[in-house]
This record gives sequence, C-alpha cells and structure tokens, in this order.
Amino acid sequence: MTAIVTQDYQITWEKLPDDYKLPDDPVDNINQPALAAALTESLELAGKIPANALTPTNYGICATLNGRIVVKAPDWAYIPKISVDRKEVIRSYTPRLQGDIPIVVMEFISDTDGTEYSVKPTYPPGKWFFYERVLKVPNYIIFEPNSSSFEMYRLHKTEQYILQEPDENKCYWIAEMNLYLGVWQGTRENRTGNWLRWWDEQGNLLLWGTELVEQEKQRAEQEKQRAEQEKQRAERLAAQLRAAGIEPED
Repeated sequence: MTAIVTQDYQITWEKLPDDYKLPDDPVDNINQPALAAALTESLELAGKIPANALTPTNYGICATLNGRIVVKAPDWAYIPKISVDRKEVIRSYTPRLQGDIPIVVMEFISDTDGTEYSVKPTYPPGKWFFYERVLKVPNYIIFEPNSSSFEMYRLHKTEQYILQEPDENKCYWIAEMNLYLGVWQGTRENRTGNWLRWWDEQGNLLLWGTELVEQEKQRAEQEKQRAEQEKQRAERLAAQLRAAGIEPED
C-alpha cells in the first residue's frame, strides 16, 4: 500500500477486499457500448494497444480516500499497463498497485444532472474531483453524442484541468498516445450519428474493420480494372501488328 497525504485528505492505494461488493449500475445509454467499442476497435486494428494495455468501458477504478473506498467507472479509458489477471472475472483495479493511472478517461453524457462536472470533495466525491485530484488523469474528455459537444480537459502543472482548444482540423492532440481525437459523423452498426475517431500524426484516420474490408474490396476492384485495361491495351496492340502483317509474339 502506498499513500499520498495532502492538506485536506489522504489517498491510499489498496486492493479491494474480496468480499467488497461493487455497484452494479446498468448502462444508461444505448449508445455508450457502441461508442466505446468503436474507439477500441480502431486502436486494436492499427496496433496501438500493447499487450499489457487495457481499454475498458464501465470498469471500476479504485482508490481509498480518507479511509473510505471510492470506485468510479468511466465510460471509456486507456490504461497503458495493467497487471490484473484477465482470466479472472475482475470488474475493477487499483492504480499504482495493479496498474498505471489511466492516461485518458471519457464520459459520454446521457443525463442532465451534471455528474461529469462534479467537484464535490466529500464522500462520495464527484467524478471531476476523483479524476483530477485523486487519480490525476492527464486527459479528461466529456462527449455528448447527440449534439456532438466535445470537451477535452488536460491536467495542468497546477494539477487543475484546463479546457483545450482544437486544432485547425477540429481535432485534439493526446500526447501520451501520439494520436489525435475528434468527432466524426457517419454510420456504424446501424447507428448514424456522431462518433469519436482517432487520427495518427500524419492525419490518417484509424479505420474500423468494416472500413478496412471496404478499402481492400476497392483495392481489389481497382486492380481488376487495371488488369482488364492492360489486357485490352495488349489486344489492341496485337490487332495493329496483325494489320501491318506482323504476327505478334505470345
């Protein structure tokens, strides 16, 4: 166990007791699993998820604050290294003890109570307070799919979140991942709307599986057309040679 003591509270990193019952809150927005899966899929297909990394959704992140256990489960997160045995049915982990602090946490807004912005420091603490002051997650993203509202907050050296501005392409640079993140409109899994997408340093979109299949299909079709054009060109050349009394070689 390690501990961090501040003026107002003490944070300790302890393994949850075996008999601790995690909250079993249901997913409250039908879009949340699809948004999370899309984020992970393109990273995985692009080889951007190392063997010990984890991109969980609604996965408990634990800390003990002033002797009381706190568990928050962001809608999506990127944990660069985790040591939890994935063969076991484990629904949470404790940073610094069982893995790294997430470098990104995301919340997909599905209600109007503003819990994503809660800086409540008393028990149970608000999400904002937990991510900013307890975990000190470098990047906190709040996304509202219907309106495409996207807010990215980066932890400043003052240990406070500062709202970031997008670049000229309306994307946000996440230095720890060497990737851009932005809002993209389109269709996936029978859902047409706003999605969060990744772009690499060169501005190339990280594709989903269906897009890679379509890309390969188009490449194969283009190759087929090229071969057909080459065949027609050869046939025209052969006809011209015969017309001149020259028998073309095979």
